[in-house]
Amino acid sequence: MTQQYGFFIDSSRCTGCKTCMLACKDLKDLPPEVNFRRVYEYTGGEWTQDGDAWRQDVFSYYTSIACNHCADPACTKVCPTGAMAKHENGFVIVDEEVCIGCKSCAMACPYGAPQYSEVKRHMTKCDGCYGRVAEGKKPVCVEACPLRALDFGPIEELREKHGTLAAVAPLPEDTYTHPSIVIKPNPKARPVGNHDGFLANPREV
Repeated sequence: MTQQYGFFIDSSRCTGCKTCMLACKDLKDLPPEVNFRRVYEYTGGEWTQDGDAWRQDVFSYYTSIACNHCADPACTKVCPTGAMAKHENGFVIVDEEVCIGCKSCAMACPYGAPQYSEVKRHMTKCDGCYGRVAEGKKPVCVEACPLRALDFGPIEELREKHGTLAAVAPLPEDTYTHPSIVIKPNPKARPVGNHDGFLANPREV
């Protein structure tokens, strides 16, 4: 592999505006049921009365996730036709001419990245905007973010600059597939496996 690209996700900046989702959806002309990039809202805490006063420990934060172009992708291991493959540039891409739409990849991926298109009748997913990257541009989700909460580049460079954290609640353990992402956590972020909160927008992700 010549290069492994990845995403930097600054959860401390993200406001959950979903501009990244819409930019991707527009560029890729995605049908209503498909979202290559999704914004997870994890929230929890409560208000409690203490005499005449109220106390709270409420928290909420957002994490923008697409395909993580994992170093050890689960999707490629279960694809019966070889349509889902990791390329020399590190991108995990589905060959839509070969895919039979069996959905095995969707069941294997802990991030829900491969998604079935009712229009195309086969699997689709984030391809990292590899065509734009080849032209020296960044993925459209990165360029569209008004808070600059997303970045993209060689994953080792991102790790040197931002650290190695690749999972916060409600995401799965990063040891499963070794995702090519780096997360700057929100100050209120909870660790993986935390049950203080819940996913507030399950229908969107």
